[in-house]
Amino acid sequence: MKVELFDFHLPEELIAQVPLKERDASRLMVLNKESGEYKHEQFKHILEYIQPGDCLVLNDTRVLPARLFGVKEDTGAKVEILLLKQQEEDVWETLAKPAKRIKEGAVVSFGDGKLKATCVGVLEHGGRLMKFTYEGIFLEVLESLGEMPLPPYIKEQLDDQERYQTVFSRESGSAAAPTAGLHFTEQILQELKAKGVHIAFITLHVGLGTFRPVSVENVEEHEMHAEFYQISEGTARLLNEVKSRGGRIISVGTTSTRTLETIASKHNGQFVSESGWTNIFIYPGYEFKAIDGMITNFHLPKSSLIMLVSALAGRENVLRAYEEAVREKYRFFSFGDAMLII
Repeated sequence: MKVELFDFHLPEELIAQVPLKERDASRLMVLNKESGEYKHEQFKHILEYIQPGDCLVLNDTRVLPARLFGVKEDTGAKVEILLLKQQEEDVWETLAKPAKRIKEGAVVSFGDGKLKATCVGVLEHGGRLMKFTYEGIFLEVLESLGEMPLPPYIKEQLDDQERYQTVFSRESGSAAAPTAGLHFTEQILQELKAKGVHIAFITLHVGLGTFRPVSVENVEEHEMHAEFYQISEGTARLLNEVKSRGGRIISVGTTSTRTLETIASKHNGQFVSESGWTNIFIYPGYEFKAIDGMITNFHLPKSSLIMLVSALAGRENVLRAYEEAVREKYRFFSFGDAMLII
């Protein structure tokens, strides 16, 4: 299967640079995964499409303010460090800019020495292993010194850092937000519960590999980056109950989808409490074992994310819907509009 099959024309001006003032003010395209029919809605009307007994699954990960600006202690040269993945206590896999300045043993100081990082290893892909030293609690130091690592296609500064967090975020560890969740407000969640819709949470810490382009010619040759996930006993039990009663499981975002499908694939369609790493790659031909529908944003041409969506709703259906979204000037990507596939 050629990657070119997932290409479409996307005018650059449709890439949303800033979030809307109100989270639920975004548009919503509702796509029927069987017929390919779609209709235009407002996100705040999502309640009309989720039924009592259904279960919405949300990713409660929280984005780390993982972008740090500091100086090399020996030369005073400016350096940017982006935290990617915690390897062990206080040792992180990072990206450094400019990387050539950070050799093994180099020390970088942030916030007048409140936080320091020593390079303890150079990685194959050019990344750096950095060991941090500080006083107090690392996450609190990071909150005071770090910035939000917005995706590379967003050029504008973010006025309110919380707009790149979901209202239900609580488990710190992501390098990027699970953006389908950004549309939800506390009020919508309360209204869904009042209607008899179950709300469940999983955690998947999003890696920057999410934004990595598919650089191979054939889809099957693409390798996904691994991301850490966990699901609680309560969530697993609820999902199994919903499934057994005939309710629909609707995942919010590709991250929730990948987590649920990873677990259901390992346990014959059942959900169990576990944590681990997943590099599951879902593309057309994949048979879904966990979800019945999903809410997602509009994705990049030729990305692994549009391939996942195409696996659920059919490539031709998705590309037709995307062409309509471009015609109707929907907002794309992290701060863009949403699609409900049922």
